[in-house]
Amino acid sequence: MNKAFVKETDQDDDDEAAALALAIPPGSKNYIRPEGYQRIKDELLQLIDVERPEVVKVVHWAASNGDRSENGDYIYGKRRLREIDRRIRFLTKRLDTAFVVDPSAHHGSDQVFFGATVTYSNQDGDERTITIVGIDELDPLHGKISWVAPVARALTKARVGDTISFQAPHGVEELDILEVRYPEPAAD
Repeated sequence: MNKAFVKETDQDDDDEAAALALAIPPGSKNYIRPEGYQRIKDELLQLIDVERPEVVKVVHWAASNGDRSENGDYIYGKRRLREIDRRIRFLTKRLDTAFVVDPSAHHGSDQVFFGATVTYSNQDGDERTITIVGIDELDPLHGKISWVAPVARALTKARVGDTISFQAPHGVEELDILEVRYPEPAAD
């Protein structure tokens, strides 16, 4: 049977739902900073208002050319539409479950909470600076780690001057907390 007439399953939706459930610990909220929430919202609006309408135009044009079974523009366009729709559903679910936390509420505090930028050193004296962010804001190459990461969980509620221990992949590691920073509150 031609693939054009085969009904697609919701398998991809199930995969995304499973990924969503695995990423957020059971009983926890999907914490996110305001800038992370805005980034997801901007991506969603870009897909809905710009990308999807452009692809729909291409698919409509390609469909008007006749035989769809060997029409690359039509086949690719339909595939791209499915990808966009899948991403729209995923982003919508993420926004619906998001719990926005403004880390500037802790400005001036020396205790580690969600949204903190923490500088610490290990036993070897190597310093590292990380920012504890939401799952959807994760960017380890730029020092943004998820609040569910073992090091972030170990640092949470500690203060400047504390030494904490946590189970790293290579064994127990001790970290000395050197500095805790939060963004300045927005001026009204």
